[in-house]
Amino acid sequence: MAGAPPYRFYAAEISYFSGKVRPVFRYKGIPYEEILPTPQAYRDVILPRTGLAFIPIVVTPEDRTLQDTSEILDELERRFPDPPVYPPTPVQRVVAYLLEVYADEFGVLPAMHYRWSFPESEAKARADFAAANGDAEAAGRFADRMKGVLPFLGVGPASTAAIEAHTRDLLDALSSHLTSHDFLLGSRMSLADLALLGPLYAHLYLDAVPGRLLRETAPVVCAWIERMNHPVPKSGAFVAADALPATLRPLLELVGRDAVPLLLDNVRAFEAWADTRPAEMVEPPRAVGSHEAGLRGARFPRMTSPYTSWMVQRPYDAYAALGAEARATVDRALAGTGLEALLAFRPRHRLAKRDFKLIFAS
Repeated sequence: MAGAPPYRFYAAEISYFSGKVRPVFRYKGIPYEEILPTPQAYRDVILPRTGLAFIPIVVTPEDRTLQDTSEILDELERRFPDPPVYPPTPVQRVVAYLLEVYADEFGVLPAMHYRWSFPESEAKARADFAAANGDAEAAGRFADRMKGVLPFLGVGPASTAAIEAHTRDLLDALSSHLTSHDFLLGSRMSLADLALLGPLYAHLYLDAVPGRLLRETAPVVCAWIERMNHPVPKSGAFVAADALPATLRPLLELVGRDAVPLLLDNVRAFEAWADTRPAEMVEPPRAVGSHEAGLRGARFPRMTSPYTSWMVQRPYDAYAALGAEARATVDRALAGTGLEALLAFRPRHRLAKRDFKLIFAS
């Protein structure tokens, strides 16, 4: 590796998904340079390479472009397998994928609510965007677009009380667990930690209103955030014998109770839409109408996202790839958490990726 150019990481500190990837470079000791997504970076690099105005992206030393944090982490784990952040054992591996879906697809609700529903948080976010790219006018337009997404995500008067209650329970569950464990699955960071860092760092920790909430009610979680961002390289281990810490159970039950039904609402709505799509359609749109979702008794409309279905395939595929005995072990470990329902779902319409876009695989 000596003399090889570094990986180029186009990312921002206040970007949800940049936070998911950044620690793995530091933990695995991968040479990298972080580059701000300035208007010039979007114009000259990000858009020409991906066709998408999304960060982060990674440009490898051999000039290959990686986009989508799940695929970025998959590839970095393949290239730099030691030490692993994807647990090699069945139960911990499936749980890591399940918590990734939760963080990526459900975590956006509290993240976006706390950033855009409070004037103080919104003002700070707008200032942070402008500071990151040096163009206040462009940053303002971007902020307007982000705030405008809230109704499509299901963040509004009908849902905010439930979102805030879930967030408080999440911080309590994490605080209890992290009091006795450095990370979710032991003394080594995992895919689950990386995924959770996205919403918890870039939004909840760095934004004004939720930042106070974390510091006042969950200092142990704050310490985990700092530990994730400043990891001891190549240190720690997963809990032995593929065990799940008993202290993790409340978090898994919270995810099963609140997030799994909401995610399945989306997946079922997408499946129903896909049943009637034109036979020649290869790429689904980014949203395919809307559906009614539920959280803690609240009902509210949300856009139906094909991407959620692609993400749900990840834990399902990890589970389906196991032998019968290993699947039974996973079933016993997750019994009663509510997470079983996500693994039991059998999609009729599988999705894949081509040229950074979703396509129908079946």
